[in-house]
Amino acid sequence: MEPSRRPGGRSARVRDAVRQATLAELAGKGFRGLTVEHVAERSGVHKTTVYRRWGSVEGLISDALELARDEPWPVPDTGAVEGDLRGVARLVQSGFADPELGPVSSAFVAAAMQSPEAARALHDFFQARHEQSAQVVRRAVERGELPRTVDAHELIRAAVAPIYYRLFVTHEPVTEADAD
Repeated sequence: MEPSRRPGGRSARVRDAVRQATLAELAGKGFRGLTVEHVAERSGVHKTTVYRRWGSVEGLISDALELARDEPWPVPDTGAVEGDLRGVARLVQSGFADPELGPVSSAFVAAAMQSPEAARALHDFFQARHEQSAQVVRRAVERGELPRTVDAHELIRAAVAPIYYRLFVTHEPVTEADAD
């Protein structure tokens, strides 16, 4: 029988400290500047512990995305599909515009372009966000605004895709008006 893990305690404190240090390092230095040594130093956790538990910067990023994946997202409920989709697009835009969250979010995308492990973690993160956001489409179907045949996940992807295109393909700034 495997020993059970306690939800709190030292293990949880170490994971939280390393996660916070990873996010701070990503915000300050981006993916290219992220090192296990810097995360260990910032977190106060010995680097051998970080290497043993996370293995690499990709492991650190995957863990941070795994934890973020399950965090609730404030899905809009304006009472109309147009307002709700606009709200989802604004959430994405404002996340990247945020001075603290934006660099971290961009670093996650950069990491996914360079690491299969990070790409899998980012994919899982986006799947969770799309599932949460799909509520706006399901509500619109229930209200009769959209046909029952609409694919909720695809509609969410289509609503936010222009934002990602501008940010990561054409490298243009995205304003709230662009999200609208």
